[in-house]
Amino acid sequence: MKLGKLCSILSLIFISSNVMADVAAKVPAKVPAKVPAKVLPAVETVSNPCSNSPEMLNIVNRPTVGDSVCTVPYLKTVVELGYQYQDLTHSAGHAQNFPEAEFRLGLPWSSELVLVLPNYIHSTVPGYGFSATTVGIKHELGFAKKWVAGAESLITLPNGSSAFGSRGYGIAVNGLLNYNYNPKINFSFMLGVTSETASVLNGGQRFTSINPDIVATYSAGEKTNLYAEIYAQSKTAPNQSSGSNVDAGIIYLLYPNMTVDFELGQRIYGQLAGINHYVGAGLAVMF
Repeated sequence: MKLGKLCSILSLIFISSNVMADVAAKVPAKVPAKVPAKVLPAVETVSNPCSNSPEMLNIVNRPTVGDSVCTVPYLKTVVELGYQYQDLTHSAGHAQNFPEAEFRLGLPWSSELVLVLPNYIHSTVPGYGFSATTVGIKHELGFAKKWVAGAESLITLPNGSSAFGSRGYGIAVNGLLNYNYNPKINFSFMLGVTSETASVLNGGQRFTSINPDIVATYSAGEKTNLYAEIYAQSKTAPNQSSGSNVDAGIIYLLYPNMTVDFELGQRIYGQLAGINHYVGAGLAVMF
């Protein structure tokens, strides 16, 4: 009898456990509430304005007097050539100036090496000869969305002809700044200090000058830039005071790696470069 009661009790326990298991299986498990993921603000990537397309129009120096702040890409080479026909001051006649050869080699760290070869100059007075050779280096210091800053240093070698060369070494240090006002309008600024010597024929004396330069550029199309420039020197020769000229022109992207240009220049005051007005043309090619 006792054995029968024990079996009944065990049966009830077994049945109860099965019922509880069935109920538990039908009740869904409690899912923890989802915590919304924290969304981080997007970080805007700022690219160097010098790399904006077309890059060649940003890099080229000529035909402006002020240099571009943008350096030649690493291991690339830019060759610039040109011609100028000048009407000289003081009824000195006319002069022709060519080939205005400049070689620029891209270096690491947004830098470039510059070599300006002597120009052949043929003028009514004092005749013909060659200018001095110039070597230098340029470096981009930094950039933001709309501007690029840089600096360059140039050394003039004591060579060239007696009429148009340099009697001693010369040095120039230039600060460069480019500002994109909007997609169409751009301003370039150059402020330099130079110490140079006159040619042997002009006495060979040394003089120092402060040289500001402003260029306004308008993008007339994907391949065309129109520009106007005003530039000055606080001293244009050992025995002269300040002078200023203005020029304007067009730069056209003939191929992705080649530009051609045309320029007109006019004296404002003083004897800067001994020019009344001038006309010029040239090209630049990147390899």
